[in-house]
Amino acid sequence: MVEKMTCSVEIVALFISDGHDFKGRHGLGRSHHKVSSQQMVECVTGKGIRGDRYFGFKDNYKAQITFFDEAVHESVQTKFSLNHPPEVYRRNVFIRGLDLNQLIGKCFRLGEVEFEGVQECTPCYWMDEAVAPGTEKFLMGQGGLRTRVLSDGDLHMGPVELLIHP
Repeated sequence: MVEKMTCSVEIVALFISDGHDFKGRHGLGRSHHKVSSQQMVECVTGKGIRGDRYFGFKDNYKAQITFFDEAVHESVQTKFSLNHPPEVYRRNVFIRGLDLNQLIGKCFRLGEVEFEGVQECTPCYWMDEAVAPGTEKFLMGQGGLRTRVLSDGDLHMGPVELLIHP
């Protein structure tokens, strides 16, 4: 019998944006849509975060919600001698206490919401503009996690139980 794995993690930041800064903008320069910090976000099955630019984007979209590791953010800040806020990466959920790559290909519950970890959120060349030159290369293999939402529920800032299904 395969056991479920549980651990405590912390959601340290939640973000949404109503528009795209980079998607579809190759050769045009970035847009400047505000990223807003949230204390709580509403996750909707098969759609994403209510109010976010990817909410209901298309059926079975693999990046309905994106996660980023707070430790990776801190590494970027140290490596490039920066003091950027975490929303610079334009990911939705910043989490502490977990290597996100272990969730690729797995279903998991974070608090009351079920997710499917689909793939790494591979960094693109826009990271060099948004963060600092060299960020795209530095983030390879640690660019975050793309997920699908499998159940309705709210995510809240603070400590939360993570359950990884076998």
